[in-house]
Amino acid sequence: MSSFPPKKFTKPRPDAPRLLAYDIISEVNRRNGYSNLLLPQALSASTMDERDRGFTTELVYGTIRMQGLYDYIFAQISDRQWSQVDADIVDLARMGAHQIFTMRTPLHAAVSATVDVARKQLGESKGSFVNALMRKASAKEMDEWLEPVRAMSDPISRLAIEYSHPEWIVSAYLDLLKDVDAVEAELRSNNTPALPTLVSWPGASTQEELVALGATATEYSPYGARFSGAPGSLEIIRHRKAGVQDEGSQLVADIFARATASATSTLDLCAGPGGKAALLSHICEVDGRDFVANEISEPRAKLVKNVIGKFGVIVGDGREIASHGRTFDAILADVPCTGLGALRRRPEVRWRRTIKDLAPLLQLQLELSNAAISVLNPGGHFGYATCSPHFAETTGQVKQILKEHPELELVDISSLIPDGLSDGTRAGALSLWGHLHHTDSMFLAIFKKAN
Repeated sequence: MSSFPPKKFTKPRPDAPRLLAYDIISEVNRRNGYSNLLLPQALSASTMDERDRGFTTELVYGTIRMQGLYDYIFAQISDRQWSQVDADIVDLARMGAHQIFTMRTPLHAAVSATVDVARKQLGESKGSFVNALMRKASAKEMDEWLEPVRAMSDPISRLAIEYSHPEWIVSAYLDLLKDVDAVEAELRSNNTPALPTLVSWPGASTQEELVALGATATEYSPYGARFSGAPGSLEIIRHRKAGVQDEGSQLVADIFARATASATSTLDLCAGPGGKAALLSHICEVDGRDFVANEISEPRAKLVKNVIGKFGVIVGDGREIASHGRTFDAILADVPCTGLGALRRRPEVRWRRTIKDLAPLLQLQLELSNAAISVLNPGGHFGYATCSPHFAETTGQVKQILKEHPELELVDISSLIPDGLSDGTRAGALSLWGHLHHTDSMFLAIFKKAN
């Protein structure tokens, strides 16, 4: 790579896109913010043009996504132990590395503009340290940095570094997929930004209307369409006649609705923020079925209410649903989970979750399932869904539910899945993978209660 000009002690003039990106990355990494909430809000409030908005978006999501790989590089070149380096320096070094290695920003521009942010926000001393780190990192191409990694004999360690995932996630994928190449494909899928997917709501809009607006119909969902622009720019979205929802999530709602076509009452037990509830409630309204949503969080319950029209929302812990004295023919529980199936859209989740989170989540999932089954009418259907492919949260949990509830039988959903999705099942349940289906890696098992 090219050499650098001599250091100039001019007043730093950081540009708006990098300043905004740094603020959001800091908020995500240091104060547990959510990039998919913070970034759209910040961009809406900004006066940046489309080019700068696109640059900021990739810089934020990409830096967070790939920071594990960049940390590997900086750990080898920092004269201080990388885990002991100030967090703000770490975030700016990662930002600079993403511009150099992934965004292919011209080297001088990437370094000088990032150092300007450091100098203004952190001071000259820290700015000089960021400058030194970026000089050393840019001395090699990415392939040179990865050469010793690719020579590693342990595939989990190798893939974890190269594709910037914690080792426990790579291991969990390998347990299920049993094939290193398939795991690598899934990791690559997680690192590929996803186009927004729109969803039409029956009775309010159609897939054809979305296509007419310039979107492309989804391959499996009869309701969806992928859109390359900003969904908020569409009147149909602003007027809440359609929404934004991953195709995998649409398929969970669609398959569950078709499996429960004879139900007269449907409950969405864990409804916030409202994606599945919106689609399910519209299907129920068209079919003349009753629908109720439950959500523990008051703010999220308000979001659900905004998209389910005339139907009601119960605000409360799903584990206490029986206290409301109601029973239902169909209950969907999209339970809290590790979120390993949505890493391409929620990049920080891979760094925020740990293997220690699994045990309490499994307990919560089971408690919610037990609560749902307790208010399920005889002959009714219970849908257990997760946005995770992890064995313990999916197939393992299905086995546990069946063990604890002999009154249930697992419904084989093979006859309910769309054409071309025959590889999207596991032991009778829906099991999607990003690298195969270009959706979130959703899971859905449907149980029927004996009469």
